[in-house]
Amino acid sequence: MTLYYAAGSTETDLDEAAVRSALRDVFRQLGPRKRVLVVPPDHTRSQSMAGLLCRIAFEYFGPRLVDVLPALGTHLPMSAEQIEHTFPGVPLSLFRVHDWRNDVVTIGLVPAEFTAAATEGVWNKPWPVQLNRLVWEGGHDLIISISQVVPHEVVGMAGYIKNLLVGVGGAESIHQSHFIGAGYGMERMMGRAETPLTRIFEYAGENFCRRLPLLYVLTVVTRRNDGSPAMRGLFIGDDHECFRQAAKLSAQVNITVLDEAPNKIIAYLSPLEFSSTWLGNKAIYRTRMAIADGGELVILAPAVARFGEDQEIDRLIRKYGYRPAAEIMRLVEEKEDLRGNLAAAAHLIHGSSEGRFTITYCPGQLSQKEIEAVGYRYADLSLMLKRYDPGSLYEGWNTLPDGERLFYISNPALGLWVDRRRASF
Repeated sequence: MTLYYAAGSTETDLDEAAVRSALRDVFRQLGPRKRVLVVPPDHTRSQSMAGLLCRIAFEYFGPRLVDVLPALGTHLPMSAEQIEHTFPGVPLSLFRVHDWRNDVVTIGLVPAEFTAAATEGVWNKPWPVQLNRLVWEGGHDLIISISQVVPHEVVGMAGYIKNLLVGVGGAESIHQSHFIGAGYGMERMMGRAETPLTRIFEYAGENFCRRLPLLYVLTVVTRRNDGSPAMRGLFIGDDHECFRQAAKLSAQVNITVLDEAPNKIIAYLSPLEFSSTWLGNKAIYRTRMAIADGGELVILAPAVARFGEDQEIDRLIRKYGYRPAAEIMRLVEEKEDLRGNLAAAAHLIHGSSEGRFTITYCPGQLSQKEIEAVGYRYADLSLMLKRYDPGSLYEGWNTLPDGERLFYISNPALGLWVDRRRASF
């Protein structure tokens, strides 16, 4: 097992030339390949710089790169326009669509004894290891998994093997993993590399995925002062070591510990990335450890037009709404449709403030009735954009002309914000 490349620090800013040189050097070390598959994140993680990395791989391998399978998870398939914007220079003809409900194969089971121990009894059933058929049966001699390591509400730190086992996983594995994370508790995991699901995923990788010719390409990304993404780290390898190093750096650059808990947080959801509350509720997950009790989170969401990315999950969100964990756990026991879609149940828990603070959604394409029906407050987007203009706000603390003090986050997907009194990193 090999760590081919590792570079990064809190001040590093890898440019395109450095990234290209590093990646091409690793490809040369691997030797000739005839049939290459790339598994990058989709457009909802465009800040990962996967577009650049995918283009470099295509330039190097040319016709030997035969498939690109975006790790959609439960997300909607990318449109041609989204592909061209996210992966400029990579032919549209190479892209395949991951169907998480149908086009998967179960390659093994993580034993119940292991899952029970890893989750401290939260989950005591076998966990199914599922992958898209193209990954498992495609006959590739190199599978390049590109992902961004960043705090995550389900697994603790996103990226690495999650990009495969969830990103191109199946309905059973996705439902169960999301529910395990929600049951164990987001606050116990976010921003940590060693979590129950990391242990389960790594068991699956070691015991069932070893025959796959995997190469992990992991980025750590923050924003520069001008708002553009900066690659603070690049880690390339075929085992857990590149992930551990990336996660350590991500904890340094993607977690903001605040000395004061904001009474008001304004979070902006870029139209290029966020079109549903399933995606946009990162504004809730990533700030709920920071916001003061009794405070308010205002989410400016110009492109949010639905709740779930999946039609059935959208229906369940509309039916049950965002509720505290105890209520959702009770409903899972009582309601067969929710019990059969555990990822939806987990999402409803993730999207709740647990009664600690209020959540005001300002969607561009959902009505007041729809927003209030799922348990949020509603505010008119145009009015809120006039008061809280993203073009006029600074990242972090702001004081408006009338004296209102608030904390602004331009992209909640890029980090985790924590009140120092709640931090235990």
